[in-house]
Amino acid sequence: MDLSPLNAVTSVDGRYASKTAPLRPFCSEYGLIRYRVMVEIRWFQVLAGHPQMPEFPALSEAANNFLDRIVEAFNEGEARRIKAIEATTNHDVKAVEYYLCERFSEVEELSGLTNWLHFACTSEDINNLSYALLVKDAVAQVLSPIFADINQKLDELAHEHANLPMLSRTHGQTASPTTLGKEMANFSDRLRRQSRLVSEQ
Repeated sequence: MDLSPLNAVTSVDGRYASKTAPLRPFCSEYGLIRYRVMVEIRWFQVLAGHPQMPEFPALSEAANNFLDRIVEAFNEGEARRIKAIEATTNHDVKAVEYYLCERFSEVEELSGLTNWLHFACTSEDINNLSYALLVKDAVAQVLSPIFADINQKLDELAHEHANLPMLSRTHGQTASPTTLGKEMANFSDRLRRQSRLVSEQ
């Protein structure tokens, strides 16, 4: 994935692009658009054939497979198409809906069901789920493994320097002596606790 405004994570990507690269599929504008597409399609699939929605027939296996492929094969080209639509609609979530209408026209079964896209939803319904899912996946696939690596290094330092004395400090003043190993273990425990809390959200 090349570095463009669509997949930039932050305004400092020019300098730190190599450091933020693993987050691009999740935390960039491209990532947000991708998750919006996924949420819209999954909601459409949940509604199809629902007992309380007799007007909306169940989808065939072929139609569901086509929808799954839209999600799985989504790429920057698709995101650019949505951005082009947005230039006309001046509405980011509506652009996703119009993009999906275009894609649905490729399958006869789906072409007559576009009125069920975004049914009973506001933009916020789509956005809050998209943001939640992209953060969840970014944590699970990028941040948690990094936290685990850092914890491993801290644990190694804790054992290596378990007996190396050092002067501790509190409120900028000297305090009781400690060991470098104990301090490394303390940082490791704190990071492990916080990463666990983040992963459970």
